[in-house]
Amino acid sequence: MNIQTPASLADPQASTIQRPSRAEAEAAVRTLLLWAGDDPNREGLVDTPARVARAYEEFFGGYEVDPVELLARSFEETDGYDEMVVLRDIRLESHCEHHLVPIIGRAHIAYIPDGRVVGISKLARVLEAYAKRLQIQEKLTAQVANTIETVLKPKGVAVVIEAQHQCMTTRGIHKPGVSMVTSRMLGAFRDDASTRREFLAMIGSPRLGAEG
Repeated sequence: MNIQTPASLADPQASTIQRPSRAEAEAAVRTLLLWAGDDPNREGLVDTPARVARAYEEFFGGYEVDPVELLARSFEETDGYDEMVVLRDIRLESHCEHHLVPIIGRAHIAYIPDGRVVGISKLARVLEAYAKRLQIQEKLTAQVANTIETVLKPKGVAVVIEAQHQCMTTRGIHKPGVSMVTSRMLGAFRDDASTRREFLAMIGSPRLGAEG
């Protein structure tokens, strides 16, 4: 089955992928179980391929969502509100594209309206749409900020993500408790140091610089 991916969703490299069938996906999981050294036909594993396929539909459901469309409806009735809007401590669950293991953390998103505002749940949904794809944290941070800037055209956008990567904590170097922090500052948050400091103070990250 060919999937046509809208331009707003696509990576620059490709907009069409060949998606295997559910049966092919489950067969791939059985192969991995065999490669790991276990018997996919034993009682505890016989339904695992189907479970993994369903889990992947949930983990990577962001490929089916257009983040631009999420922000399409905004509101002008703000009574002139033009101060910072901050959504902080948003739970983040993603997966590392290098090892297919979880990235768990939190995100903080802010923007300064320029005549229009958007429902706050939409900011969290944009984050989720990009997070529920295979990711690296730097790219995820930039995608969220760039999309908000492109669609809402605010005076400024700021995104900070703090997360732990299981590719580092449960394998390889095995360093639990280490968090990675990335940021993307656009418009007023990049150009005005006082605006940036206000945002960082609000999210409790005063040590973070202008942009990670």
